[in-house]
Amino acid sequence: MLRKRGQAAGQSEDPDVSVPLASSSSASGSAPPDLPYGGGGGPGHGSFPGVNGMGAGGSAGGGVAAPPPPPLGQQYAHHHHHPHPHHPAYQLQQQQLQQQQHYFPHHGGGGPAPVGHPMMMHQPMQPQYQQPYGAPNSSAAAGGAPHAYSGYATDYEAQMPLLDGDDKAVKQQRQAAEQASVNMYYWIVPSVLTVLSLWTRLYKIGWSNIVVWDEAHFGKFASYYIKREFYFDVHPPLGKMLLGLAGILSRYNGSFMFDSGHKYPDHVNYTGMRIFAALFGAGMVPLAYFTAVQLKFSKPVCVLAASMVLMDIATLAISRFILLDSMLLFFTSLTLYCLCVFRNLQQTAPLSREWYFWLAALGFSIGAVSSVKWVGLFAIALVGLHTLEDLWEMLGDIEMPKLVYLKHWVARIALLIILPVSVYVFSFYLHFWILNKSGPGDAQMSSLFQAGLEGNKLMENPVGIMYGSKVTIKSSARGGGLLHSHVQRYPGGSNQQQVTCYHHKDTNNDWFIHKPVGETAVNDTVPVRNGDLVRLVHVSTGRNLHSHLVQGPVSTAENEVSANGNSTFSDRNDLWQVEIKDDHAFHKPDRIRSLTTRFYLKHVGTGCMLRSTGITLPQWGFKQIEVVCQKKADRSMIGNVWNIEQHWNPHLSAGGKQAYRRRFWKDFADLNVAMWASNNALTPDPDQNPDALTSSPYQWPFASVGLRMCGWGDKDVKFFLLGHPIVWWGTAVSLGVVVLLFAVYLVRAQRRINDWRSQ
Repeated sequence: MLRKRGQAAGQSEDPDVSVPLASSSSASGSAPPDLPYGGGGGPGHGSFPGVNGMGAGGSAGGGVAAPPPPPLGQQYAHHHHHPHPHHPAYQLQQQQLQQQQHYFPHHGGGGPAPVGHPMMMHQPMQPQYQQPYGAPNSSAAAGGAPHAYSGYATDYEAQMPLLDGDDKAVKQQRQAAEQASVNMYYWIVPSVLTVLSLWTRLYKIGWSNIVVWDEAHFGKFASYYIKREFYFDVHPPLGKMLLGLAGILSRYNGSFMFDSGHKYPDHVNYTGMRIFAALFGAGMVPLAYFTAVQLKFSKPVCVLAASMVLMDIATLAISRFILLDSMLLFFTSLTLYCLCVFRNLQQTAPLSREWYFWLAALGFSIGAVSSVKWVGLFAIALVGLHTLEDLWEMLGDIEMPKLVYLKHWVARIALLIILPVSVYVFSFYLHFWILNKSGPGDAQMSSLFQAGLEGNKLMENPVGIMYGSKVTIKSSARGGGLLHSHVQRYPGGSNQQQVTCYHHKDTNNDWFIHKPVGETAVNDTVPVRNGDLVRLVHVSTGRNLHSHLVQGPVSTAENEVSANGNSTFSDRNDLWQVEIKDDHAFHKPDRIRSLTTRFYLKHVGTGCMLRSTGITLPQWGFKQIEVVCQKKADRSMIGNVWNIEQHWNPHLSAGGKQAYRRRFWKDFADLNVAMWASNNALTPDPDQNPDALTSSPYQWPFASVGLRMCGWGDKDVKFFLLGHPIVWWGTAVSLGVVVLLFAVYLVRAQRRINDWRSQ
């Protein structure tokens, strides 16, 4: 019987890998008539060169060890006995020869692939024969004759060992052919593809000297990073920070506003910024090639996969401008490549150094793709599903030690959860550190965050809120605006003056805090305390904040909030009770403080609670946010929470930096929820008819609707975004075929037809 590598003579064989080489007569030293060498114990009979170079017998019986075997494929031809075609050892040896000739026909039937050859990953895995490179010969250690073959460096070498009987000239010829194959498919082919990718992405990239498509947004964001002014956008910051870096490398000073369709001035090196973004798009082509190699595709298919990415019009066009898409696609491609490499290592070298490295690379790549755009979460879903399937398979492996299984869990938690989250969080840390000046995005953030920006006057706020103070009142809802009113009235309901939330700063956000009509403060330094009844007076119009039993404009289940009355005409429907929720600076607050105190405003007349719904009003409300009075008065809802943002009182001194300290984790949460809310608000306008560029999901896989990216004048350089028909239609049809084949094979499996036999 053949024994596994590392099994000493006399040990029990593994029935799954053992092959009978002799009948019972071999025990007495006689050899089967159809074998070139003897069995195990007779004099003069050595080891049979069986599967993977494993000796079948030995010289324990006192015989002389067998001579080195001739090259593979000639082992039987040199003996006068004709081999029996049905003998198991002969059949396995012939199968081995066929595999070698299939993958490396130029070898002429002898010798393994070189160490590190990219095509070696095509070989089927046989873990039972794996052994560390250079491991001691187990047969020699057991006292028998040493094997004719050395230790295995790779899976391919484990199946196709080098033969010691090969002469020097043959070995040199093989090594030269093998090195030529490595150079061709591991260096030359991907290098040519990369050069073609760079040429197609960079050729005349500065030809159009106008702001094209969304360069108006992302170029402007790059300018904010260079000027360090805070802005707000619905996407995470990593890609935009990289564009800011591109601007710095291109010696751009951030002064251009990137208005759509405008011509770039001479001092803006837009070509350099476009080249920076295009390099990410060019990197997708070699990644596609090596991903196909890792998926063990044939050499022509690897080239085809890279060529499809190279020649796709959509990815080519979108990589030539100052946009996030090339970075998003690059990190998505990198994630898939790292996943494929890691999956192969999971089968061949789990928990090795290379295994940990590529697991960490995979974690970094999914963190990066999620930090460019949230659509990168689909890449996380792919990795997550693979990880769950992997852990589930290992759970069913009864031979795996519990400690090893625990190491797999710990490694994946650390490198596929903690590391990506750290990359994502760190991108926001850099975002806040760079943008330390007041800018156009201040209103999207909390009042306390804004106070920490240079150039913002919130640090000058007096700390304590007094009666008679002029204030702006901000909703604590993520991305919430400032309590606002204007002279326009509701088109229905009470027809009284509108009250909304508004994200931009103007004088219509200002309110006075007064006592109820008939009551006056003793002086201008009487603080507003928890439980006080207050009257909020709109500074511009003199109207009181008001509510009544009239249904809201959009949220009809709640009460309408309006501005009504004045300093002489008022009733209980103008009164609001202050209820403190918490304070970021004080543990048990008893009075209202600027920026740090959060509170509720409960309506005295009806018992409802002032609420920002987050719903955008129609055009009659100027697309501002709806404000209602919630009947249920739910204190757990963040839209019911408010704080004082700006505070003016000439009788009080400024608070200063010590009174208003920021906290990173709160700023991080506020910005992410504001991004989520703004993303959800990006819906088609029902008041407008769809234009010619509007498409439906069923049209996307077939690229039936393109996108005009710029002006279409006679003198304009025109760009039209449309996928390559062969690539897009072919992949869409292929996905359908895969689903159909899956259904067919599933039915066949249920009928106990075994189409997929394990190696």
